Amino acid sequence: MLFNEIIGLDDTKQFLLRAVQTNHLAHALLFDGPTGSANLALALALAQYVNCEDKQQDDACGRCSSCVKVQKFVHPDLHMVFPVANLAKGKTSEAYLTGWRKFLLETPYRTLPDWLDTMGADNKQGNISAEEARNILQKLSLKAYEGAYKIMLIWLPELMNVASANALLKVLEEPPAQTLFLLVTNQPDKLLITILSRTQRVAIRAFTDEEVATYLRQHLNLDETVARRLAYLADGNLAEALRLSQQDTNSTDQHIWFADWMRTCYRQDLITLVKQADQFDGFSKEKQKGLLDYSIRLYRDLFLWQQGAAELLRLPDDEMAFVKNFSKILTINHIENIVHDLNQATYHLERNARAKMIMLDMSLTFSRLIRT
Repeated sequence: MLFNEIIGLDDTKQFLLRAVQTNHLAHALLFDGPTGSANLALALALAQYVNCEDKQQDDACGRCSSCVKVQKFVHPDLHMVFPVANLAKGKTSEAYLTGWRKFLLETPYRTLPDWLDTMGADNKQGNISAEEARNILQKLSLKAYEGAYKIMLIWLPELMNVASANALLKVLEEPPAQTLFLLVTNQPDKLLITILSRTQRVAIRAFTDEEVATYLRQHLNLDETVARRLAYLADGNLAEALRLSQQDTNSTDQHIWFADWMRTCYRQDLITLVKQADQFDGFSKEKQKGLLDYSIRLYRDLFLWQQGAAELLRLPDDEMAFVKNFSKILTINHIENIVHDLNQATYHLERNARAKMIMLDMSLTFSRLIRT
């Protein structure tokens, strides 16, 4: 990945380039950015630049042996760790490297649900296991094979379990010589404070609408009108913009499912609510969490609409129509209680509570609450 392949973010690029050129590069960097930002892309660009054999003033050369290998993610000194589901193939990143490389080559602006769908995780969640921590220690015990640095790139370190997080902390405290840690996170608040204190944070902002539209025009050949509309709806999330550009309009998307659920709750149609709970139970774990996250977001938008902050909303026509209509029957207390229950449902779902029971309990609660 070259820096010039990343849209915008010139200040961040210059900061990273100067750090390498002036020999002030920290041994551990935390690329902290929202979902759909350039945090992973920038980490990959830095990984290519530090081991480039013919560094330019503003980028890697892209032609040397090191650059060619890094661009294909096969450089022997570039080690990558990422969340995996507990499948028969294995519990560590090593077992899924081929698929991971193909996944990254398509685009570095990806999300965890994208990756889990690609690897066929079905209903299982992704995490970075204790076995992975042992692999990290083993890989870092070796000297750099070709490049100036051994690079350990960890995508979504917030999904490390306690054992792997503690192992990472230990190696960050006493890093091997010429080793560079690149941690790419969307939720730094879920990392150990001691890990945060041993890394240099690189704050990555979300893309602007113009940057997202430019990317869509250049890479997907979308016309100006469509690119700008998708950029507006994505609100700086390039992964979401790419998803919207590829969305099958015949499929049941999140809004259709959510709107149907809320209308059924309002009608107090208990038989249909039971069927919807069964349907929810059959979705993959990440899709279940995605629907709950979507529900929370739309209730936030509904709250903003009620408070007269419509200019802050970025919604397609069908979602905006739902917000306008449903806001007529909900009070602030309704929204507060519903969002609290949705957050609780997410908490219990992540801890492997039965999805059907969670959904049915919420549906009955919402059905009673909305009509109160």
